[in-house]
Amino acid sequence: MTDESNMTAAAQATAPKIAEEDRLRADLYNFLGLILARPADQGLIDQCAGLTGDATPIGEAVTTLSKVAKISKPKAVESEYNRLFIGLGRGELLPYASYYLTGFLNEKPLALLRQDMTARGLARAENVFEPEDNIASLMEMMGAMIVGRFGTPATVGQQKSFFNKHIAPWASHFYSDLEGAKNSVFYAPVGRLGRAFMEIETEAFRMSAE
Repeated sequence: MTDESNMTAAAQATAPKIAEEDRLRADLYNFLGLILARPADQGLIDQCAGLTGDATPIGEAVTTLSKVAKISKPKAVESEYNRLFIGLGRGELLPYASYYLTGFLNEKPLALLRQDMTARGLARAENVFEPEDNIASLMEMMGAMIVGRFGTPATVGQQKSFFNKHIAPWASHFYSDLEGAKNSVFYAPVGRLGRAFMEIETEAFRMSAE
């Protein structure tokens, strides 16, 4: 075994153990972050088409997304994304915490989020120019915190605090709006999926001891 292999093995041995349930939660947060960050390309559409659900609210949303993805084309999805989130001047929806909580962009919720990000060692990527309080970034941050992508995995108490401060007050409302938006086709089941997931997370954190 080479020195490099020894280093890799040592790193794996000291890597934090993440419960399977938490890894699945992080995967779903990351998926929502990815699918909302930019128009889905063919690879992501194909990934969605290959998903299978079950009889749970999340599973039913996944099943619907899979069915829609199977008949979706990248150009149509990009056009839908632009109508929803970009538009001429602005899209049908403004997916930012500041807007949902105050009616304006770049307000106190964004400032509070930036304070928390600094405290947790998180920073906006240099190639990202949107305010950090957009829904895609917040989903990605939660996923990263759960598995410790940028450091030690967050405790349940730390996850709960971040979720209750920055996500719970508005994300379910946003996902409901996305599900019912007049321009939503591919993204309607994404909204349904996000809404169902936020409901589960809210209840789980409410019942947690931390």
